Amino acid sequence: MTIPYLTSLVIFLPALGALLTLFLRRASAIRWTALATTTVTFVLSIGLFVGYDPSVSTALAPQLADVWAGWLPEGFDVKYFVGIDGLSLLLVMLTTLLGPVVVLSSWTYIGEKQKGYYSLLLLLQTGITGVFASFDLFLFYIFFELTLIPMYFIIGIWGGTERIYAAVKFVIYTLVGSLLMLVGILYLGYAAGEAVNNGVFTTDWYTLLEYNVPLGTQGWLFAVFAFSFAIKVPLFPLHTWLPDAHVQAPTGGSVILAGVLLKMGTYGLLRFCLPLFPNVAQSYAGLFAVIAVIGIIYGALVARVQADAKSLVAYSSISHLGFVVLGLFAFTAEALQGAVIQMINHGLSTGALFLLVGMLYERRHTRLMEDYGGLATSVPVLTTFMVISVLASAGLPGLNGFVGEFLILLGSFQSTVLNSPVLVALATSGVILAAVYLLHMMYRTFFGELTDEANAQMADMNAREFGLMVPLIVLMFVLGFYPNPFLQQTAPTTEFLLETVEEKRAAVQQQADEPPTKAPPAPPETEDVIISPPDSTP
Repeated sequence: MTIPYLTSLVIFLPALGALLTLFLRRASAIRWTALATTTVTFVLSIGLFVGYDPSVSTALAPQLADVWAGWLPEGFDVKYFVGIDGLSLLLVMLTTLLGPVVVLSSWTYIGEKQKGYYSLLLLLQTGITGVFASFDLFLFYIFFELTLIPMYFIIGIWGGTERIYAAVKFVIYTLVGSLLMLVGILYLGYAAGEAVNNGVFTTDWYTLLEYNVPLGTQGWLFAVFAFSFAIKVPLFPLHTWLPDAHVQAPTGGSVILAGVLLKMGTYGLLRFCLPLFPNVAQSYAGLFAVIAVIGIIYGALVARVQADAKSLVAYSSISHLGFVVLGLFAFTAEALQGAVIQMINHGLSTGALFLLVGMLYERRHTRLMEDYGGLATSVPVLTTFMVISVLASAGLPGLNGFVGEFLILLGSFQSTVLNSPVLVALATSGVILAAVYLLHMMYRTFFGELTDEANAQMADMNAREFGLMVPLIVLMFVLGFYPNPFLQQTAPTTEFLLETVEEKRAAVQQQADEPPTKAPPAPPETEDVIISPPDSTP
């Protein structure tokens, strides 16, 4: 039996928890409330996974949907419309999984202003979950913007020495893209309303899919949406805010940022840019693929020369998410599925790396790799988890990272849209480079000679740290050895999106190729003829 309003409950329960923490005074009560809220939310999200049936089509409506159309006056088809399909399901579950993990990772790391920190963290989870579950574009935008405020304060208040600079930079980049997207949403809503919704402004995702955006309009609409999402990914060269945000953010902020916040960009590209503007998306697929490959190689090379372990993991995100963007613009079923599963894999493996680097920082208060070395003898459990996470991030077969990258590269090689084996070969080099910089970090930090007494006296993982890492490590192996259940959940939706892209692309192209209809010729003008009566005069 499905719980009523389950999707909405998963979205808003963290916000209710955030409200509750504001009335608590004891730090321990605040922490336990945050942990209980996020844990219950994750348990409820398992109900979404169980209740979702991939054999039931979501071509006309999502599953487990909640709809409320009465929140705006008549004349606006803007509604509270949330639900689950194969694209949103795993991302929602990843968000709810990372919730309790982040709370536990912050247990001793956050020592002051805990009420503000945990309430913002819970509010952030509501915003991110809402983004992935929204089927109304305007509602999506509201949740998209909602994530900006708590993340700004998490970085700006609990971050490092340059936290204000990093937080402001994050806001400026994101806000510029968001405002441009808002312009696109307003225009698209009015245009779609006039064309397919009886003149009523609409942002319903399914109604927007019925509207074939004219070829002349697709260009600038695609540009504003893609620009906003490219900032969030982030794509090279719009990535410069990310290393600063990651390095300055507290560990919990970095985990949620890398784990799910960045996926809002790749999710937006797949959910909106590709099906709504298919002609322009395919026309510029080659350009986006080139930019993605540049990001893959650039991120890997810059990661290799980092001295700060957290900065290295931050640049690795730029490289790994380049694979996701490459998969999206390959326009093949394998590549799209690989892109979706790689979003999940990146959240698990990179989130784990940030957690482990954070544990080292709590013990030594330094992130410089040269300050470590030989830790394998003093912290063997932490070392084991780091080795697994590094190998997963590097794409070792048998671990989760391999599945997504393999499908992306296979689908990109088969792509008739890209049609560039050389580009795919260059992307493949990113896998090799990832192994180089990740193994370099692992060797410098955990192996070699143990020379520093502080490293020799370092304590291994405690029960709390062990407990928060176990779910991530287990999922790395499950997704690596048996990814089929997860792929089956996503396959119908990715196939539907691919079919929609092709159908709409052909329809728009046909409209553009049709000659303009000529108005029928007007009838010839005739002069009025006055007929006089016959003259009866003799």
